Amino acid sequence: MGDVWIRTADQGLIRAAKVTEIRTSRGSVHEETGYAVTVVAGGKAFHVIDDSELVGAQAERLDYARRLQDALLLAMDAARGAEAPMVISYEKDREGWMLTPTSYLARNFPPLSYAKD
Repeated sequence: MGDVWIRTADQGLIRAAKVTEIRTSRGSVHEETGYAVTVVAGGKAFHVIDDSELVGAQAERLDYARRLQDALLLAMDAARGAEAPMVISYEKDREGWMLTPTSYLARNFPPLSYAKD
């Protein structure tokens, strides 16, 4: 069984084993749009989804975010059962969570080139 990481909205990585809470909140400063899904690890909160575009009543938006929160828990369980280390990331286009082996991410990382002075 490999390590499981969760990608944050700002492209950071949080070790899933350290997550103590997953919460949902209104993500936008505007009452009529948006929601956020946040994980808490090491006493700090990290946004994993921050969508200010979803419209509708606040109750509907928060219900949608809670379903994504439940799906994150299922993704974490699935990733824990994998042989390889995995990264869980939210894919806005697919409106869901994606599990990716870390070896795939490393293999497809473009090489860095450094300019000589």
